[in-house]
Amino acid sequence: MPIVQLILLSFAASNEVKDVKLAVVNHNPSSYSRLLIEKIQYSDRFILVDMLHAHKQADEMMQAGEIDIILEIPPDFERNFHRYRSGQLQVLVNAINGQQATVGASYLASVIQSFNQELKQDVNAAMPIVKTTTGSVIQIESANWFNRDLNYKYFMVPGILAQLVTILSILLTAINVVREREIGTIEQINVTPIKKWQFIMGKLIPFMVIGLFLMVVGLTAGKLIFDVPMEGNLGTVFAFCVLNLSAVLGLGLLISNLADTQQQATFITFFFVIIFVLMSGLFTPIESMPMWAQYLTIPNPVAHFVHVMRSVLLKGSGFADIAWNFQIIVILSIIFNALAVSTYKKVN
Repeated sequence: MPIVQLILLSFAASNEVKDVKLAVVNHNPSSYSRLLIEKIQYSDRFILVDMLHAHKQADEMMQAGEIDIILEIPPDFERNFHRYRSGQLQVLVNAINGQQATVGASYLASVIQSFNQELKQDVNAAMPIVKTTTGSVIQIESANWFNRDLNYKYFMVPGILAQLVTILSILLTAINVVREREIGTIEQINVTPIKKWQFIMGKLIPFMVIGLFLMVVGLTAGKLIFDVPMEGNLGTVFAFCVLNLSAVLGLGLLISNLADTQQQATFITFFFVIIFVLMSGLFTPIESMPMWAQYLTIPNPVAHFVHVMRSVLLKGSGFADIAWNFQIIVILSIIFNALAVSTYKKVN
């Protein structure tokens, strides 16, 4: 089941914004406006829903949720460009979906900026005097590090795998001890001379093996299906995985010790899981969160695991680059397991 989730979520959980629905209100059916509309249509980011002649129609379509962006071209657009070498456009964005609005408007602004540069070159070519008085155009070339093609699967697969390994481990351990308490088998262990730390260790090791096995299968699936790059040392990844599993398993056993029923343990676990996932940096950057929320991500094992997976696999980071994450996860492991041992009630 976790591997199926890894495949489905990696394809579905995309940060890319595509198929932005656009309506154009064209008050100036000129050659310049046609060129701009054609340039937008050539982009694979937009769907031109309709060409309108009245602003009221566009407003009604946006109110009905039929379009995301309205581009309005004024009546004197081409004339002003020839006369003043500048023109104005109005862009109205439906911001009910913040990411769709921000990224979609950014795409449209990029297209308009490119169109603007082309028009300036045409005007300067037609007007030599102006051309000599204007400065040269600055050419900008960009290069992406670590993920050159901006393939979102490379970015999401390591994070989703880290999330699945953590969630599965904490869920299994959270219902383990309390289940034995419900069915009565825990009493057979309580009458033995086994020590509390030995009992916790015995519960922790099998689930750690399961988590490591899931990690191996997940990395294999990520390479074979998504061709995720593995630039760094996999030994570093598995070393951190062992520490991370020991921390989350200790937390799961702590919940299991304190809960009275499996249902209660499940509810408590989901409380932590939802916070861990949404504040892990998997879908939204931690740096974009308020400062108080950034501090709350420090005791979040999922956040550290996601960061380490992406840093090692995509960037090739070494131990020195993620030493802080190792230090935090060691502290969390000691705290959670110490609490798990101390809260286990063994009656001799």
